[in-house]
Amino acid sequence: MAASKPVEAAGPGGGGLARWQVALAVGAPLLLGAGAVFLWSRQRGRRGAGGRGDAGGPKRNSERKTPEGRASPAPGGGHQEGPGGRRDMNSLDRAQAAKNKGNKYFKAGKYEQAIQCYTEAISLCPAEKNGDLATFYQNRAAAFEQLQKWKEVVQDCTKAVELNPKYVKALFRRAKAYEKLDNKKECLEDVTAVCILEGFQNQQSMLLADKVLKLLGKEKAKEKYKNREPLMPSPQFIKSYFSSFTDDIISQPMLEGEKSDEDKDKEGEALEVREHSGYLKAKQYMEEENYDKIISECSKEIDTQGKYLAEALLLRATFYLLIGSANAAKPDLDKVISLKEANVKLRANALIKRGSMYMQQQQPLLSTQDFNTAADIDPQNADVYHHRGQLKILLDQVEEAVADFDECIRLRPESALAQAQKCFALYRQAYTGNNSSQIQAAMKGFEEVIKKFPKCAEGYALYAQALTDQQQFGKADEMYDRCIDLEPDNATTYVHKGLLQLQWKQDLDKGLELISKAIEIDNKCDFAYETMGTIEVQRGNMEKAIDMFNKAINLAKSEMEMAHLYSLCDAAHAQTEVAKKYGLKPPTL
Repeated sequence: MAASKPVEAAGPGGGGLARWQVALAVGAPLLLGAGAVFLWSRQRGRRGAGGRGDAGGPKRNSERKTPEGRASPAPGGGHQEGPGGRRDMNSLDRAQAAKNKGNKYFKAGKYEQAIQCYTEAISLCPAEKNGDLATFYQNRAAAFEQLQKWKEVVQDCTKAVELNPKYVKALFRRAKAYEKLDNKKECLEDVTAVCILEGFQNQQSMLLADKVLKLLGKEKAKEKYKNREPLMPSPQFIKSYFSSFTDDIISQPMLEGEKSDEDKDKEGEALEVREHSGYLKAKQYMEEENYDKIISECSKEIDTQGKYLAEALLLRATFYLLIGSANAAKPDLDKVISLKEANVKLRANALIKRGSMYMQQQQPLLSTQDFNTAADIDPQNADVYHHRGQLKILLDQVEEAVADFDECIRLRPESALAQAQKCFALYRQAYTGNNSSQIQAAMKGFEEVIKKFPKCAEGYALYAQALTDQQQFGKADEMYDRCIDLEPDNATTYVHKGLLQLQWKQDLDKGLELISKAIEIDNKCDFAYETMGTIEVQRGNMEKAIDMFNKAINLAKSEMEMAHLYSLCDAAHAQTEVAKKYGLKPPTL
């Protein structure tokens, strides 16, 4: 499919980059790892957004398990004499002594005694010594944490944060306690504040944020996807989907024998099929791009057990998949696969589509099994190797992917798509392995593909992604222009070109203009809404970002995509709440 989203490899065990972890980073490579969902990691190393003056502020990757030995120099936390003069100083000294005694008990694993000492320190400490009191509450929370008394941890950390709103240790400890109490929303808000205060430089907090966002996304997507209204994608998307198959009987034009004689010479008029067949009527609707009627016509063929039963089952299943109803598609695919008398190409195609569905559902073993079965029953089917090659890329099995693409090319030498995707597989392997000679070989391969197949839009689009990686922005821009010339109605190309303007020239206006053009071309392009939302987060426009993410959620084609989008939306919500509570905002464009 031309001008597709960036390709990321992800193994069955969760290795590599899952798509939901990928977010836009202006001025940096497009693909980022854990924590990129917050969208500001481009600032890492440039500045620390607060937090370094907090009591015992954590260093990068510190464990934060031990209590603090010194008071926080937060506002109001010094040792100057207050209105009570010497009496206040003595009270603070006694409180510090109790705290120090508590620390010894803590290090010895005597947490109950440590709690008693910290409680004494709290009771002795002058009320105006906010920083010291915050430390004592935080230390007592650390002891409660060791006893797994999560509610008490939350209560003491809350006291500490009230006294010192930018207290990183207390915020992070409360976030972990909220996680244990399954209060994901509160956990996310606290860990978001921590990430901002630390300038996104501590792996622990980044990973916790990542984890909670993923869990929230999955929970919300499961409920939303189950109750969603099926939505037919745009005609351009449907045509691109079917163009990725060459041995798919159901996507082939109607045969002469399937048309009525009177319609053969009436160009531009709707065809009337010779037989009273729901399937043939559905095929007619396909040619007319009247996609909304296809499922009902196929159902008529299936209900009457008509001549084209297997074809109707496969076509109906395909459109169930296109509208995001995998549960409805699976029984139809299962039936086609089990019909031994059916055309082997129909059965192989059903296996390919079920295998792709399993991969979307993150079931790579079942997916691999279906593709292998398809290769066994129809070894001369080029589609099997083409789509299995794509699966192998996602599983980070590049050598096997290349072998499959080679077999597809052997069976269909004119398959431009397979040749372009083979080049991209070789490029990703060289790029991740930092092998400069192999990178150059892959780039040369792209040049050969676009020279040999000058009308293959996918070749230009994938080459442009590789060129962007290599920071050859001008040439990448040229490739996207050639892609647009070939497919002017392909919205995702405009999104990629818009992203390129941001990365290359930091031209925000041009980038937004191109992405808006993508939405104008295809108002069902979830990738465009997602990208627009991501940019609005970077601009600090959280309300608009959330609106864009919600539009993308309603268009998501799978539960996994929906979970990814909910993660982005929840991150934006959390940032809004943190800004309200603590006045903390990450860097913006």
